[in-house]
Parts: sequence; structure tokens; C-alpha cells
Amino acid sequence: MFKKQTESPIRTDNSTQPAALQPRRSPPIPEPGGPAGRLTVGPDIRLKSAAIEDCDTLYVEGRVEASMDSRVLQIEQSGTFVGAAKIDEAEIHGHFEGDLTARERLVIHKTGKVTGTIRYGRLTIEEGGEVAGDIAAAGSELPATKPNLAPVGNDKPAESAKSAG
Repeated sequence: MFKKQTESPIRTDNSTQPAALQPRRSPPIPEPGGPAGRLTVGPDIRLKSAAIEDCDTLYVEGRVEASMDSRVLQIEQSGTFVGAAKIDEAEIHGHFEGDLTARERLVIHKTGKVTGTIRYGRLTIEEGGEVAGDIAAAGSELPATKPNLAPVGNDKPAESAKSAG
């Protein structure tokens, strides 16, 4: 009389839900033979006064106060990085404060906020993303000294303006 239920009434496939309602997935586990130096700082973890070395990918869900030179930095919405980072690629969903050099690519997502001295190869900022501070493309440093300019309205080159005055 009663039929045994073989299918679970709870759906585990979230692909039909909007992205905002889908649960956050952990980063993929590296493939064998691929980059293995991955460090994940979980949501309730604080890593303070660290120098992160030989780390291929830093995945931040908690708070990191450190300096690093690496390949990839990914800061989740709940994550904060304070310090200095020189990396190839950065994806910022959370907060970064300090000196950031993204040699190849910097992506600031709509929930991301980056403040400080920022250098980048390519820059993408989603609508809603925030960036503030000293921002420039990598390699475009400001000159250390002011150029020797002639006074306004003088047609002579700067050198002849000096000798004429």
C-alpha cells in the first residue's frame, strides 16, 4: 500500500538559484602536478605579522596582516588583507589595505574595496567596487624631480630662458 520513496525530497543542485543565493564554494583543490602551494585563511582565522613566501595562491576569508610575494591573491567578501602584496593576479571581493602590486591583472568585484598604493598590469573594476589611493599602471612611476620648464608665455626653451633671465 505504501510506496518506498527512493528519491530525496531535498535538492542539492543549486544551479537554478540566482548566484547571490547559491552557497559560496571553496576554491578548487589543485590538480596533481599543478601548483600545490595554496594557503587558505578561513573566515574565523586571523593571521598577523606574517611574511608569506613560496605560496602559489593565498585564499583569504578571514583577516591577514602580512607581506607576500606570490602568484595569486583571492580575497573573499568576508576577507581582509592588510599589508604589502606583490602578486601576478588578484581577485578582490573583500577588503585590501596597503601596498598592492598586481603584475598581470587586478580585478575588484562589486563588493571589493582596495585602498593604498596600487599598481597593476590590467585593471577591472565591477560597478560598485571601490578603489582609493595612489593608483597607477605598473611601470608608470612618477618622475622623482620636476622637469625644468620655462615660465608660461615664454617661447624660448627652458635652457635659453635661464640664460636670458
